[in-house]
Amino acid sequence: MAQTFTRTAVIGVGAVGAALVDLLARAGLPVTAVEADDRALAAGRRRVAGRGADGTEPAGVRWTTRVADAAGADLVIEAVPERLDAKTAVLAEAVGVCGPDTVFATTTSGHSVTEIASLCGTMTRTVGLHLFPAVPTTAVEVVSTPLTERAVRDAVVELARRLDHTPVQVADRPGFIGGALAMTYLNSAVTMYEQRYASREDIDTAMTLGCGLPLGPLAQLDVMGLDVARDTLELLYERTGDRAYAPAPLLSHYVAAGLLGRKTGRGFYDYGPGGAAAAAAAGGPLSGRGGLPARPVRTVGVVGSGTMGAGIAEVSAKAGHPTVLVARSDAKAKGAVLTVERSLERAAGRGKVTRQDADATLGRLVAVSQLEALDECDLVVEAVVEDLAVKRGLFAELGRACRPDAVLASSTSGLPIIECATATGRPENVVGMHFFNPAPVMRLVEVVRTALTSDETAGTAHAAAAAMGKRPVGCADRAGFIVNALLFPYLNRAIGLVEEQAITPDDVDDVMTGGHGYPMGPLKLLDVVGLDVSLQIQRTLHDTFLDPSLAPARYLEHLVRAGHLGSKSGQGFRVHAGR
Repeated sequence: MAQTFTRTAVIGVGAVGAALVDLLARAGLPVTAVEADDRALAAGRRRVAGRGADGTEPAGVRWTTRVADAAGADLVIEAVPERLDAKTAVLAEAVGVCGPDTVFATTTSGHSVTEIASLCGTMTRTVGLHLFPAVPTTAVEVVSTPLTERAVRDAVVELARRLDHTPVQVADRPGFIGGALAMTYLNSAVTMYEQRYASREDIDTAMTLGCGLPLGPLAQLDVMGLDVARDTLELLYERTGDRAYAPAPLLSHYVAAGLLGRKTGRGFYDYGPGGAAAAAAAGGPLSGRGGLPARPVRTVGVVGSGTMGAGIAEVSAKAGHPTVLVARSDAKAKGAVLTVERSLERAAGRGKVTRQDADATLGRLVAVSQLEALDECDLVVEAVVEDLAVKRGLFAELGRACRPDAVLASSTSGLPIIECATATGRPENVVGMHFFNPAPVMRLVEVVRTALTSDETAGTAHAAAAAMGKRPVGCADRAGFIVNALLFPYLNRAIGLVEEQAITPDDVDDVMTGGHGYPMGPLKLLDVVGLDVSLQIQRTLHDTFLDPSLAPARYLEHLVRAGHLGSKSGQGFRVHAGR
């Protein structure tokens, strides 16, 4: 029978320690909470109290500044800062005052649990207990050393369940699962901001609206603590040599300046009185739009009758614009109108629109098969197949068929906008407007400027997207734009974990959904997107940036060659019923 814990101690009451104290106490377990001095103890008590709905401490917590008061605990959890000497020092002191059957846990996210246990002489009685305090969590990683007794591991797994968390058992590898995936993603977001590729608000808005994440990456770093993130990245880089873990210089600069995030009142955002306080994560105003001129957009054209073309046309017509959809044939034009009609019927059935508004939307939509019908449109959005030669040919035709002042936009998810722009003969009028699928539902539009896009063209695209009820974010013309450039390397690394380690897709997905609050795990998302589509995007990123870490995972290539493309083929990382 697995050991049952009756008395616990938590050493260190920072963000992680406070979460643990709160969880243990509210589960009815007596907790001894230990901090270095009275000031740190008071701060820890405020953190724990702040986690409760009523702002009060849970019952059953004993507060102290003496590690010796942990004597008698049958589980001691270390949650001090990410320094090996600090962690081993407090655990060694706890070992000296606790009994021979006490179990020890470390919350490290960067160090080796095995090394910590070895230095403390507790290899058989030590586990890693890795929580994710940046968002409300339901998963915890339980990390065993090669010598951890099975009864010890089982006891900690059962404790996690008692705390209403899903335990995911993980081998002692750098970053485990959550850190290995999340830290490179967060670090890449800092680099993107540092390079002035996009504003902090646009980066965070893109990832919250485009991927459904609870926090944008820069806001998440502020919650985590920039010093904690920097220290974790440094440790992972030292242990792996993987350049993706090398802390972005801007991150180290902020830490040196004392700008550590929420806990100091300022990090990537200002949390003081009158500060911006993570505007993007909270749905606040976007930056980078001020002063851009914009031409009025009355009539909108859409070229393409597929899912995206019909969806963009629906969004435009619903916003009140007379909309012309151009398809390759009259039959496809009629099919696109039928697609919009069915979409509006579903929306009306769910109460999203009234029948009257649905009829009015259809009344504003005309579908034809001649590009000449676009000659009076103020904005034309291309939504044809993701083939650069096809798009360049179309934009050359649009350059001749459309009004000289019309804004021409491509909805491509990753092909270079400049290649489309130069085909028109008027590249200053060309911009990217990347709508997300399904366009009637997803609020995000990435507005992509080339080196030749005029301010007025960019401003018109931003204003038009906003008038359609979307949230535009701006970025430069680079492979992946914002969302795909951050999302797909993370997905690719998740594949690598499954390929190289004894980790199941379910374990990876459980950690990222239950630990980080992502709406969908990376392997499930890959199956939804399509493994062939994902491979194409990853190859584009690798070919563009020539970064070895962006090379598509071999397992992804093998699955695609085998015809396992995800849910659309019936099998990908999982077998999908009903196919």
